[in-house]
Amino acid sequence: MADIKAARIRIAKVFGTDEAPEVDKKSLLISRSYLLPCFDKEAVLTGREDFLWEEFYVFGPGDRGEYEKLKKKQASYTDEFELLDILEENVEERDLIARVKRLSDGKTLDIGLSWLTVKTKKTGTYQLLDDFATWAVNC
Repeated sequence: MADIKAARIRIAKVFGTDEAPEVDKKSLLISRSYLLPCFDKEAVLTGREDFLWEEFYVFGPGDRGEYEKLKKKQASYTDEFELLDILEENVEERDLIARVKRLSDGKTLDIGLSWLTVKTKKTGTYQLLDDFATWAVNC
């Protein structure tokens, strides 16, 4: 709970307010404007946890071979990515969309920003993404 409170305080500072605002299109776009210039372009991204489509294969009865084939077409939480952009024209209800390049094959994919984290947690970008995800999920 202390981590959520600390994240909310940091998010409120982004907006220059006493409390983190509700997550909506306007606040997401303000957050985007803050995140982009602060983001370490060298940071290697990966999935925070398995993506929704993967649950059937990771935790359920899904076939391992089929899962490996699908991972070539779709983003997997085990992939490593480079951030290309955070899309301004495509904002989901409670998330920004990150356009990323998969490092293994160069494929460009769009993924909810709150689903991503930085592979090396010792960077400021890790904290930015962690705070963003905490805010997007909890506010």
